[in-house]
Amino acid sequence: MRPRPHVTRPNLFLLLVVTAIALVHVLPSVAVEGDQHVDLPRNVADLRDAILAAARSGNIEELKPVFKMGALPDLGVAGADDPIKILKSQSADAEGREILAALVNLLEMPPATKPIGRDIENNSVYLWPYLAAKPLDKLTPSENVDLYRLVSPAKVTEMHEKKRWLWWCLAIAADGTWLTFKQIK
Repeated sequence: MRPRPHVTRPNLFLLLVVTAIALVHVLPSVAVEGDQHVDLPRNVADLRDAILAAARSGNIEELKPVFKMGALPDLGVAGADDPIKILKSQSADAEGREILAALVNLLEMPPATKPIGRDIENNSVYLWPYLAAKPLDKLTPSENVDLYRLVSPAKVTEMHEKKRWLWWCLAIAADGTWLTFKQIK
């Protein structure tokens, strides 16, 4: 009879970590809008995942390497070259954690896909949250729940009164370029 192998806690932990990493790299990124699945292009999924990981860290400085991955996105402030400073200045707290929470909440929602340009392969822009691209007076009950997950009841009322999106939006081009992250006012 063969002896049973003994699995130590460090080996078990290592096995779980390797399995999780393998799943992240094997499973395609898919977002769900209503009953439809939106397959994200690899470049878009990679940037989304990098932003999410940085935002979930709780340290706004973790966004620096993400910003260095490409051109600086439009943050809604003209002529500014320090994105961390800009985001901290727009946050209700001095550490930028409100902004990080907004990023996580946005990117956990599915995106809207908008065709822009004539290039068939790279003409899509992915906009988070998908609600920013929908007429607010035509939201389904489940879409209204998504809206309340993102903003306060007072903000929902303001959006319905003004008939437009009035919160954060994030856009990534099909080639993985981070285009915008700004608050729509």
